[in-house]
Amino acid sequence: MALGTAAAVALMLVSGCAINHGAPQPSDRTSEGIEEGASNTMARLYAAVPGSRDLERKATGTLVFPRVLTAGLIIGGEHGRGVLHTRGRPDSFYDITGLSVGWQAGAESKALVLMFLTPAALNKFLESHGWTVGADASVAVVREGANASLDSLSARNEVVAFALTNSGLMAAATIEGTKISPVSR
Repeated sequence: MALGTAAAVALMLVSGCAINHGAPQPSDRTSEGIEEGASNTMARLYAAVPGSRDLERKATGTLVFPRVLTAGLIIGGEHGRGVLHTRGRPDSFYDITGLSVGWQAGAESKALVLMFLTPAALNKFLESHGWTVGADASVAVVREGANASLDSLSARNEVVAFALTNSGLMAAATIEGTKISPVSR
């Protein structure tokens, strides 16, 4: 049974590759493709969430995953590749992975943006060689309709995250337990 479930998850991951693609672009596994996807993701975030551009300008670093594919059938998984920008320039690349168990079926794609609002939060992230949301740091996920509270949210948290679909900010996004690791070169 576990082998069948794993095969179903793999099939959904492969079949879900067409989700959230938009216009043809360089491969999302190349640095050029990730950079282009990150730029498009930030433009979508700025359009969807008033105040996000100002918050990003204040951030010490911004980690952008242009496409995180999630699929599951009872057991689920997610994966994506992103880029960390510091001082307005690309710094390094990261993979994001997650595993979940519980009632779930299907596949979806989302973009994920994490803003490190303090030098201490960014340094802790950079010094880790594998950072888990919730275990290594508390991350506040901005929910749909929370636009007006960005200032108070950022005042209370060192790391703020945004999850976007093609239609805008996700209402019920969760990233707890997600692992972020540097891409080895």
